[in-house]
Amino acid sequence: MDTWKWIGFNAFMLLMLLLDLFVFHRKSKVVSIRNAIAWTLGWITLALVFNYGVYHFYGREKALEFLTGYLIEKSLSVDNIFVFLLIFSYFRIPPAYQHKVLFWGILGALLMRLLFIFAGVALIERFHWVIYVFAAFLVFTGVRLFVRKEDDKDLGESTLMRFFKKVLPVSHTTENDHFFERKNARTYVTPLFLCLLMIEVSDLIFALDSIPAILAVTTDTFIVYTSNVFAILGLRSLYFAVAGLHSYFHHLKYGLSLILIFVGVKICLTDIYKIPTGLALGVIAGILVITMLSSVYMKKRMKK
Repeated sequence: MDTWKWIGFNAFMLLMLLLDLFVFHRKSKVVSIRNAIAWTLGWITLALVFNYGVYHFYGREKALEFLTGYLIEKSLSVDNIFVFLLIFSYFRIPPAYQHKVLFWGILGALLMRLLFIFAGVALIERFHWVIYVFAAFLVFTGVRLFVRKEDDKDLGESTLMRFFKKVLPVSHTTENDHFFERKNARTYVTPLFLCLLMIEVSDLIFALDSIPAILAVTTDTFIVYTSNVFAILGLRSLYFAVAGLHSYFHHLKYGLSLILIFVGVKICLTDIYKIPTGLALGVIAGILVITMLSSVYMKKRMKK
């Protein structure tokens, strides 16, 4: 049964990716906000339908674990979206080509998350004390995010970017949506490929936060994996929906920092008192709602 549920879910995921790449977005084009919102709602609906299936076959507790994990990953991914905005802006990637970059970037992210999940669960099962390392890391990250100021540093000054440009022959044209370009019998990488590399690196960094956070809710690899996949598959459409509305998320980083700190504290209390999954879900949802409402309120006040 366990093998078939893994095969079935991954077959579904592969089908959705193939439909996305070869049917719905076969040609590079600008994704409108209306279209992005429709796709975002579609992915959320699919996640909720799957959540009902988890409830029906595995019970209420597993369904709550999936929903909590999905909400954590979804909320943390919004912060990742702002990094995507910075990367696309730096490389001056036309909006029509951004979907292709995100598609391959998220495909790579799914593979990395799968490795992280199994490695994280194996560590926790073999070395229980590792959960406290995860907890300390989450609290530290949450506090750092809370006090962090906006970073206006040019992306091109980063050590990683200088390294990529030093070891790779780079073409400076973005006249098409190709990752590689052939010139004078030599193959060059285009800015799209450098952009893809930076997105993969940024997601790797964000995974260091999100995977321990979800492992604080459950160590069921199937629940952790599926909640991650549904959140990530909807990340591209969420990017285009949020990209034009990022000024309304002024207080979001404070909400995300509180979520990370809360999850870290939850891990620390595991051996003393296990916070019910339903209560954890309510706290996380409450933080997000308050953060969003305060951001909208602040935006309206600034307009007056």
